Amino acid sequence: MKALIDYFIPHVNEGICMAFSGGVDSSVLLAAACRAAKAAGSDKPVLAVTFATRLHPQGDTAEAEALARSLGALHRIIEIDEFSDSRILTNPKNRCYLCKSLLFQSLLQAGQEAGYTFFCEGSNVDDTKVYRPGLQAIREAGVHSPLIDCGLTKADIRKFAADAGLSTADKPSTPCMATRLPYDTPFDYELLDRLHRGEVWLRDLGFYNVRLRFHAPVLRIEIDKKDFNQFMEQHERIVKFMKDLDFRYITLDLEGFRSGSMD
Repeated sequence: MKALIDYFIPHVNEGICMAFSGGVDSSVLLAAACRAAKAAGSDKPVLAVTFATRLHPQGDTAEAEALARSLGALHRIIEIDEFSDSRILTNPKNRCYLCKSLLFQSLLQAGQEAGYTFFCEGSNVDDTKVYRPGLQAIREAGVHSPLIDCGLTKADIRKFAADAGLSTADKPSTPCMATRLPYDTPFDYELLDRLHRGEVWLRDLGFYNVRLRFHAPVLRIEIDKKDFNQFMEQHERIVKFMKDLDFRYITLDLEGFRSGSMD
């Protein structure tokens, strides 16, 4: 964490503006940036920007705002409709690049208008080892990725979050809902909403990592393998709930939860 704080100190006077989802990665990033601003005696608070979009659960936005303010940052919510870009709506393989380009241009505009000139976001080293076309858009925008620059993995970040007493230390990752559909399957907001409701319900049952992937007409449920017995004990209840959400065929993926399995 000290290395991360030291990373930010030279940029405090530029004004630090970051994309802030409220997840564990961006929470550690924001905590470090706020500590750096305090250590440098800056009277310019860190600006945390949260995107309210069609592809991200709205409940996360409220949680992000509360957390940002508790850390001493200014917080701003920017509403963006990714589906206004017809290219994103078709769900191509480079959707993440197109979406990140849209989001980070909005971040730059918001920060510059408020007098901020150092921009960053929360990708970590693990993100560089899988298919993440959005990283190209981030670099093209001139936005920094301090967790990558400092060589931090997700495991490192969760440890820092726990040591710092952040409420997000054990929060499961919640990537955008686009990852629930195969590439080239056009987005349907009503379908994405049903998938989100199903995931929230399963988490409320006590499942930690949850993804509902939809391969029409099959709903494929990914959970941690250690939770398979718990799932089977409640499978009738789970099937009924999913069918009430208008999913016809319900399957449990025997490979278990895998981040990026659609790739």
